[in-house]
Amino acid sequence: MIRTVQIYLYKITENRISMSGSGEDIGSKIGVYLKLLRPFTLLAPLIVSSSVIIASLVESHITDQIGISLLLTILTASFCFALLNGASNVLNQATDWKEDAISKPYRPIPNGIVTSKEAYQLSCMLYVGAFLLSFAVHALFSFFITLIAVFSITYSLTPRMKRFLFFNQLWVAIPRGFFAILASWSVFGNPFKPLPLAIGCVAALFLFGGTTTKDILDAEADRVVGTKTLVNVYGVKIAAVLSLIFMVSAFCLIIPLVYLQVLPTVVFPLSFLSFLSVIIGWLMIHKHKNSKWENTSAWTVMYATYFLFAFSFAIITIFSSA
Repeated sequence: MIRTVQIYLYKITENRISMSGSGEDIGSKIGVYLKLLRPFTLLAPLIVSSSVIIASLVESHITDQIGISLLLTILTASFCFALLNGASNVLNQATDWKEDAISKPYRPIPNGIVTSKEAYQLSCMLYVGAFLLSFAVHALFSFFITLIAVFSITYSLTPRMKRFLFFNQLWVAIPRGFFAILASWSVFGNPFKPLPLAIGCVAALFLFGGTTTKDILDAEADRVVGTKTLVNVYGVKIAAVLSLIFMVSAFCLIIPLVYLQVLPTVVFPLSFLSFLSVIIGWLMIHKHKNSKWENTSAWTVMYATYFLFAFSFAIITIFSSA
């Protein structure tokens, strides 16, 4: 099996090198780069960050800035998250093209449309762009953006935390859950208050379990290259159960946090999102593929649940503050 994969990868490498010198117009290059960015996944940071940013604005009762200035700040901060996510997507494909050659051979790099070197360059530009743009918000926000970038870079590059069981989930949950919430809240408010810290913990716990959904279709490819995930170590059913425990626990955590008055009572309804976590677990076991988004239906519902969590939290916070 491994020998077959090695031969297959060698053929793809030859194809990739031979095609890299072919003439391509600017339009097609832009189209390829957009595929590397995976635009659908950019919705998560845009929706989550803008929702939390607006919630922090209303909760902080800021009145010394005009509407246009506030709008520009919100758009700038949200765009930083989108750039970071895009940079992470591109870097991940640049480092994982061997795995993609097995599980997703239609992607630009294993398909020979673009080289991994070009992907590295694009990723670097996106990271630098996000870092520089973050200073337009303020220094604390830039600090959080830098932290998130460090996690996403070390996830794919040395020490390549993606290889290690549980750490690969942690390296997604901390930056995209905990630090993303704190960074978003810091745009207008104090990120070290109990409310954003608690919501950040809920988000991180949910993503720690939910990130396993992306590993189902890549199980064999990850095994070949030595990457250990819950799916290829314990199997889909056990992985689904373990992931379900973390996802349900995340929303159930809201109940004691409300009881202890760490979170306001109005946030309590978000605990019912645990029912969506059960659906995600069920979809994981059945491994239903969503061909439109090149992943499983469980992954799609997981993303949608995270959207709903952030958006609902923002709406609840805005109305309760008003």
